[in-house]
Amino acid sequence: MSAVLSISFIGLMALGVPIAFAMLIAGLAALAMKPGLSGLIVTQNLFSGLDSFPLLAIPFFILAAELMSGGALTDVLLQFAARLVGRRRGGLGHANILTLTFFSGISGSALADAAGPGAMLIKMMKKAGYSDAYAAALTASTAIVGPIIPPSIIMIVYALTDNSVTMTGLFLAGVMPGVLIALSLAIVNHLVSVRRDYRSSAALLDPTPIFRLFVRAVPALVLPFIILGGIHFGVFTPTEASAAAVLYALLVGRFVYGTLRMNMLPAILFRTALMTASILFIVATSAVFAWVLTVGQIPQTVAAWIAGLHLSQVALLVAINVLLLLVGIFIEPLPGVMIMVPILAPLADAAGLNPLHFAIVVIVNLTLGMITPPVGGLLFVTSIVSGVPMGPMVREARPMLIALLIVLALLTFVPALSTWLPGLLGYAH
Repeated sequence: MSAVLSISFIGLMALGVPIAFAMLIAGLAALAMKPGLSGLIVTQNLFSGLDSFPLLAIPFFILAAELMSGGALTDVLLQFAARLVGRRRGGLGHANILTLTFFSGISGSALADAAGPGAMLIKMMKKAGYSDAYAAALTASTAIVGPIIPPSIIMIVYALTDNSVTMTGLFLAGVMPGVLIALSLAIVNHLVSVRRDYRSSAALLDPTPIFRLFVRAVPALVLPFIILGGIHFGVFTPTEASAAAVLYALLVGRFVYGTLRMNMLPAILFRTALMTASILFIVATSAVFAWVLTVGQIPQTVAAWIAGLHLSQVALLVAINVLLLLVGIFIEPLPGVMIMVPILAPLADAAGLNPLHFAIVVIVNLTLGMITPPVGGLLFVTSIVSGVPMGPMVREARPMLIALLIVLALLTFVPALSTWLPGLLGYAH
């Protein structure tokens, strides 16, 4: 059963079958090897995988991001970020990083960041004289902040997969790692801009005084604080916070910015439904895959084998990092969490690793796979929206990937970077 599951899954992935269908078909093939098991088990697990109240947060957070985008949020954040740092050497590169970091506190999705504000930022950088490939590579690399800074769709799914962490704790644990990632990319952008003499043209910057731009951006910037603050002070649960974010985004876009029109709602709802269906279908099929893994004793076998190696905490973390970096090359972060966490979380717990620290290591590892060929979902999306071929973009992304790996090493061996803020606010576990 285990061999059929593994061979089927790897073979389907090699053939380019979408990850959700690969997990479902591999699960069905493995079940067929057990005549005593009914096919109804698949249906039951598909539904049970979705039968979770916290999963409601996913469509609500997606809808909130779509509403804010429709309400001119992207333009407002871009104008403020460009005015704040745009006059410095490599200023539009810094504005790219700052804008996507701001937007990540609303979207929770790397792909949404790259396809939405990322496309606009690439065009601005091209006009300012940045190379096409560099602008695209910087955008793809910065977009990985989306799943790290709260709210994060991957963190919601992780919290449902591993009961040793809470959604709120994970949200807080992602703040400092997200800031570190943004800072590391800003350093790379500065060094590249100095070497290539990338300068920003004043003609491309909004002449409005920075204070007025800041005041205009405040309604968008405070949304993450409303979500985290409301959860922390008990005003609402994480799932209720996602619904509150939708209401807030609707009011801000309609009455504060005045750019969200009612005739835009059908398209917004359609995009939200499409993205939600894609994500939840992966969640449902991964529930089938995880059930077959459990029945086949695969997590227990792998855990027993690794435990038999008697690795220290440091050696275990290094081994997990290498494994996840390899897995992330071929599997998107969301199914990666659903497949790998049930196997690795018990090992981390047995080794005495802090669950929040381990969760951030897993999420950052798998997210890095989005800018690593040959799969690299962010590379494909950014290539499409920018018109830049994959080859030149990958070459430009190398120093950024090195910087991100250094951040990953820091997060791996300095747990306080992930656990300090949750511990300060009482969410250490």
